[in-house]
Amino acid sequence: MSEIVENDSRSNIVEFSVSEISMALKRTVEDAFGHVRVRGEISGYRGPHSSGHAYFALKDDRARIEAVIWKGTFSRLRFRPEEGMEVVATGRLTTYPGSSKYQIVIDNIEPAGAGALMALLEERKQRLAAEGLFDESRKRPLPFMPHVIGVVTSPTGAVIRDIIHRISDRFPVHVVVWPVRVQGETTGAEVSNAVAGFNSLGPLDAVPRPDVIIVARGGGSLEDLWGFNDEAVVRAVAASRIPVISAVGHETDWTLVDLAADRRAPTPTGAAEIAVPVKAELEAGLARLSARLKGAISRDTDRKRQAFRACARAMPSADQLLALPRRRFDETASRLSRALETSTQRKRTEFNGLRLSPAILHRRIGEARRREMQCADRLPVVFLGLVRNRRIRFDRDAARVSPTGTLRRLEAFRSRLQSAGIRADRCVDVHLRKDRTRLEQAARLAESLSYKAVLERGFAVIRNEDNVPMKRAAEVAAGSTLLSIEFADGRIKALAAGKSSVPSPNAGSKPKPVPGPKGGQGSLF
Repeated sequence: MSEIVENDSRSNIVEFSVSEISMALKRTVEDAFGHVRVRGEISGYRGPHSSGHAYFALKDDRARIEAVIWKGTFSRLRFRPEEGMEVVATGRLTTYPGSSKYQIVIDNIEPAGAGALMALLEERKQRLAAEGLFDESRKRPLPFMPHVIGVVTSPTGAVIRDIIHRISDRFPVHVVVWPVRVQGETTGAEVSNAVAGFNSLGPLDAVPRPDVIIVARGGGSLEDLWGFNDEAVVRAVAASRIPVISAVGHETDWTLVDLAADRRAPTPTGAAEIAVPVKAELEAGLARLSARLKGAISRDTDRKRQAFRACARAMPSADQLLALPRRRFDETASRLSRALETSTQRKRTEFNGLRLSPAILHRRIGEARRREMQCADRLPVVFLGLVRNRRIRFDRDAARVSPTGTLRRLEAFRSRLQSAGIRADRCVDVHLRKDRTRLEQAARLAESLSYKAVLERGFAVIRNEDNVPMKRAAEVAAGSTLLSIEFADGRIKALAAGKSSVPSPNAGSKPKPVPGPKGGQGSLF
């Protein structure tokens, strides 16, 4: 106690502990700078931490301040921070006593002016174009006469009334409206969910599946239309299996949705005109074509009738056509009667001249018996000659099948077989050489295309527990995935120590579930 009194007598400066002065500074800074707006360039941003918080710095040409965005605030941001982006951050200053640093806790962040927005928009446009989302080859033609049209827009604005009114005037069809917010932080998520929701409809659903989708909004500034430049909206429109018409803003406005859509309309009313034809014009065209068809049929009938009459006048009459056959028939009929009488008379004469008597019959029977005896006398001679000829042929065939002849034929067969064997061996050698050449070429090609040549240059292949190559860092679960890393000279086992913070490039293209009424999405009607 005496020492304390002696120290106080030497100085009247109040002593503070490190914690006391740190907390005092913290309260002073937070009270004096409870709500500030800071303009600067983002530096050291590497994406959100595994905890969900984002840590980076804001700087200008002379100073630097640390910044942090807590997890809950980061999920509600309209614009995501990016490295090198100039922004205006709104938040409060505080200190971190553990390292004697001061920092800004950001509640909201936005690009510094339209120039930054345009730079961000151009960068996003080039990146999505490099993925092929804006290629003309992937865009689909619109249906000529759709039965159902889906409209993604605000249900209370003038845009939906203009579209329905224009469609009713031109060609009344069934219109399904998916209500969304067309301005604000949730615009991108709601529009992408609406496009994905229309594509997920099936033939058995209560809401009919549209044949074409119109994404519409009225005109506005770049900030007002920024929700339609969202990457999720662009990917949803590009992945849509239903043709999409973009009608965002006025004719001079443009967004990334216009580039990804299958057709761009200058205004929402123009989108309705593109989606459906004019019913009155179709009816007039149909009536015109019907009149042309009737006139063509009438003219064709008249032309054929005139041709038939001309052919009828050129053809002879029935009497002229039948005159010559009738004359030939008459002449043939007259000759037939005379020929019948002549033939009958000749047959009668021959019958009358034919006399049958026993003597004539005996004479004919005797002549037949003599011819039979002559044939019986010649039969042994003919039989012996036939037997002699058969014996000669048999002896000749027996000589051909003798052992000597068989040996000669076997020698001839053996020589032919040997020559065939030589030719077969030569053919096999030729085929083997060809196959060996192709095999060597295939081996060289496989060696040049093998990934092992890439491993020799310092790369490695990472596989999971099932020996399946892993392409994305997002597939690795921290501390639970046993990895196999293959180098050029062998493999080693490894265990993942942390999870990458880089989001998957395809995360934006996943279909998101359509939120219910609590999410502010609204329902179909």
